Amino acid sequence: MSTAVATGSKTARVAGIVTAVFGVIFIIAGAITWGSVSSHLAAENITVADDAANFAGELVDTPWEAFAQADIINHHALDATGGLTYSELDREDPLRATAMNASFLRASLFTSVVAFGVAALVMGLGVLFIVIGWALRALGLPAGAVVAEETAAVPPKAPAATPTSSGPTA
Repeated sequence: MSTAVATGSKTARVAGIVTAVFGVIFIIAGAITWGSVSSHLAAENITVADDAANFAGELVDTPWEAFAQADIINHHALDATGGLTYSELDREDPLRATAMNASFLRASLFTSVVAFGVAALVMGLGVLFIVIGWALRALGLPAGAVVAEETAAVPPKAPAATPTSSGPTA
């Protein structure tokens, strides 16, 4: 085993730092989005219905609680309409307004679920960017850094033969 001096790449180091900084920005942006959606949902004072499969009585401020409330709204609307959806009800049926409101509420709750998902995705990408940035930075070791390198034993080459003159030169 021998050692070699790495020349490094300033471009790789800079790209690594920039990528990691974007990763930190993504994590912060995702966390702010998550917090914003959560606080806006909490401000609506929605609680999960007592007969919901999960999170009964809980304040809706997480994606799981929003999903559970949307699910129970659908269940209640279908019970009220005899299992018919908005589009299946007659235009003159007074229950059509109930089905429409339920559909609107479910869509609003599902929008928040998607917003939570996007926030989580952005935070996950932030972590990935930090890892990639760290790897790029490591690839661009500063000039003069000593790294271990395995080399195969190569016998030294014999010096090249130089021409000899045996006679007079002109």
